[in-house]
Amino acid sequence: MLQTRIKELRAARGIDQAQLASLVGVRRETIGRLENGQYNPSLRLAMDIAKVFGLPVEQVFTFTED
Repeated sequence: MLQTRIKELRAARGIDQAQLASLVGVRRETIGRLENGQYNPSLRLAMDIAKVFGLPVEQVFTFTED
């Protein structure tokens, strides 16, 4: 299962889903789906999101066995 800290990181930086979506070139709905665990990002998108927060991908996304 893929888990993400996107919502927490967004809140800490004061940006909303639409702003993050614009920064990484996706729709706001995609960010919402990522935050709710309904969408697995491509490696490129995961890296782009991590870059926005200045963190390695592993600190934004984690994968756990169910």
